[in-house]
Amino acid sequence: ILMFFCSLQDQFDNLEKHTQWGIEFLERYTKFVKERSEIELSYAKQIRNLSKKYQLKKNSKEEEEFKYTTSRAFLMTLNELNDYAGQHEVIAENLSTQIIAELSRYTQELKAERKSHFHDGRRAQQHIENSWKQLESSKRRFERDCKEADRAQHYFDKMDADINVTKADVEKAKQQAQLRHQIAEDSKNEYLTYLQKFNKDQHEHYYTLIPHIFQRIQEMEERRVGRVRESMRVYTEVEHKVLPIVSKCLDGMTKAAESIEPKMDSKQVVESYKSGFEPPGDVEFEDYSVSMKRAVSESSFLNARGESRRRSRSKLWPLLKRNKGTGQEDYSHLPPEQRRKKLQAKLNDINKDIQKEMDQRDALTKMKDVYIKNPHLGDPDSIDPRLEEITQSLEKLQLEAHKFEGWLTEVERKLLEKGSESQRRQSSHFDSQGNTPLTNNYGQNRESPDGSYTEDPSTETSMQFKSRSTEFDEEFDEEEPLPTIGTCKALYPFEGQNEGTISMAEGEMLYVIEEDKGDGWTRVRRNEDEEGYVPTSYIKLFLDTNAKGAMTYI
Repeated sequence: ILMFFCSLQDQFDNLEKHTQWGIEFLERYTKFVKERSEIELSYAKQIRNLSKKYQLKKNSKEEEEFKYTTSRAFLMTLNELNDYAGQHEVIAENLSTQIIAELSRYTQELKAERKSHFHDGRRAQQHIENSWKQLESSKRRFERDCKEADRAQHYFDKMDADINVTKADVEKAKQQAQLRHQIAEDSKNEYLTYLQKFNKDQHEHYYTLIPHIFQRIQEMEERRVGRVRESMRVYTEVEHKVLPIVSKCLDGMTKAAESIEPKMDSKQVVESYKSGFEPPGDVEFEDYSVSMKRAVSESSFLNARGESRRRSRSKLWPLLKRNKGTGQEDYSHLPPEQRRKKLQAKLNDINKDIQKEMDQRDALTKMKDVYIKNPHLGDPDSIDPRLEEITQSLEKLQLEAHKFEGWLTEVERKLLEKGSESQRRQSSHFDSQGNTPLTNNYGQNRESPDGSYTEDPSTETSMQFKSRSTEFDEEFDEEEPLPTIGTCKALYPFEGQNEGTISMAEGEMLYVIEEDKGDGWTRVRRNEDEEGYVPTSYIKLFLDTNAKGAMTYI
């Protein structure tokens, strides 16, 4: 079958250039796929780093945030994004193994094959050129010998016709002519031989050798084009194969978004921050007109006024009476509900540690029994120090658990009593006619000026009119001011709108005159005329350790 390339037998050099371009195109396409693979790897790395950057860190403050559905959804999205990055790594790997490596190997094979084909082609061309040169040489020789034979024959004829020439000269000319004719005949035969050989070589060259070589070059070229086609198909197939998984990753991100529950997050906020405090009840009416109706001496009036001031002061400063024994280990600085949660979590951790120690003790006890029964396995006495250490650790943990159980029982009892009291208040809040009673005896638990927990019943009158607070200020100024025990810096602004508190600006420095008793408030002074309570969490303390031991609590 006459192949297409056989018609290009007079374009051997151009065909050589074209096949060289084909190899260069193959190398260029391989480089393109390699750069695409590097882009995929770089993209996957950046996506993985991004996912890792925003992942939840162990034992971090962010861990508490993941109780919200938004935070959990974000974590799910990050995990899906990490898997998404993995699919781009798969694309890069498949491009490398299925295209880059294959085309690189094939290009080397193609170069060797092309070199072989064109080497055969050049050798065939050289052979036909040599055959043609031999033919031309024999032809010129035959032509020359024919001319020499003609001249020898002409000379003989001339000598034979001349009567003055001796017979010997004529015979010699005759022999020379015959020799030249024989040489010419031999040249003719040689020429005919080379002519036949060239025609045979030429026929073989153009109808056998060159078509065969060109056919192999054509097959080589078609295989190259076919390999490019297959590589381009694989190039798209590589990405098609990961699309289902990529789609699942995206579906996972959508599912994460749909898992966000606004109401559930609101509920978590309530559970996280509810304090367990009861809202303050109505302020009782205090009838001062009674003292106006009876005649009193100036001294008794002053005594009554002084008593009123002392009573007023006890109500205006409800935060002074606090339990100063346990500090913050029992979480007494937290609101009741938050304190209960913290105590329960701490108790759970302690119980886990106890169980772990008990498991280790049981394992060591079994090992000791094995050593006793099989002394060659080990010394039973070597287990005793570790057992003793675990026993001491268990005793310490059990004491710790007992301590926290006591605190937990206490706060749960108070919460239960408060719940019962709250129900009682709600049921008796309105009388049978629906009117609010003028007086109401509240339970022991009330709020401080900003809503903090206190057990002082006298705080019912902590929010009084300006005239009464002025009266208190007059009495307060008469007392000796508390000594300074350190300084503090305001981390946040605080308005201090409630009675007994003091406002402060962010970054302001104040004097500390009384530490936090566990209720979340610290008593500070700005100058001789301005002092009050500020939230402890709003300030940074700088206490004077020498003066701390000499603190005076009221």
